[in-house]
Amino acid sequence: MDSEDRSRIFVCNPITRDWKRLQDAPGGKHPDYSALAISVDRKSHNYTVAVAKCKQVPEEDYYQWDFSIHVYESQSKSWVTPFNEILVGWRGGDECVICNGVLYYLIYSTGVLGNLEPRHCLVMYELSGRSSHMSLMRMAIPVPCSLTCGRLMNLKDRLVMVGGIGKHDRPGIIKGIGIWELCDRQWQEVVRMPHKLFQGFGEFDDVFASSGTDDLIYIQSFGSPALLTFGMSQKTWKWSARSPVTKRFPLQLFTGFCFEPRLEVTS
Repeated sequence: MDSEDRSRIFVCNPITRDWKRLQDAPGGKHPDYSALAISVDRKSHNYTVAVAKCKQVPEEDYYQWDFSIHVYESQSKSWVTPFNEILVGWRGGDECVICNGVLYYLIYSTGVLGNLEPRHCLVMYELSGRSSHMSLMRMAIPVPCSLTCGRLMNLKDRLVMVGGIGKHDRPGIIKGIGIWELCDRQWQEVVRMPHKLFQGFGEFDDVFASSGTDDLIYIQSFGSPALLTFGMSQKTWKWSARSPVTKRFPLQLFTGFCFEPRLEVTS
């Protein structure tokens, strides 16, 4: 998705090097916040692209935010906008993922209603239901603890979150990194990063990127291309092979995503 024009979206198969630009997504080119997720059906090879967009309602001083979900189906080659809601006291972000046909989206407290704890909340929307007569906030799931940031991922159709754990007295300061799995609308803690590995990630708010596929989670400091991996089955941590990428200037940031190489999927 183009960072300057959030209606410009491309799909690509890195194995076949086949790519194309989708029809422009609805919801405007310049939302305040947007997130992108994709899901591929293994049997039909059709794919679904979901875009969540959030824009501040004018003259509301961060009080109300217009939130919408836009869905593209490769089979119909068209977009639909099945859901729209005004969020009160909460705003969107840039983290969403599709898991078992459900779009999960991480939202953030604006603080205007005094809802500083928790700072984050998880909302979900069933893509197959396409119901527009509901409030996502009624089914919202609080995060398991005070987080500075969160990363969502689909690991074998399990929703997993990697989060920066904030200090109770200073919630914007990260004191550790944890991994949780959502089971029946309840967060179960998988593990917390050992302190000796956490050192060097920094201490302020949003300091790392994270992605995952199959059984592995990758966590990476924004200030370094080095990857720390965690295996969900064996519960083991280890550093990956040294990255060939080096920093060109002090403020350069690194991020990435995971994909499963599959020759049968085409764009």
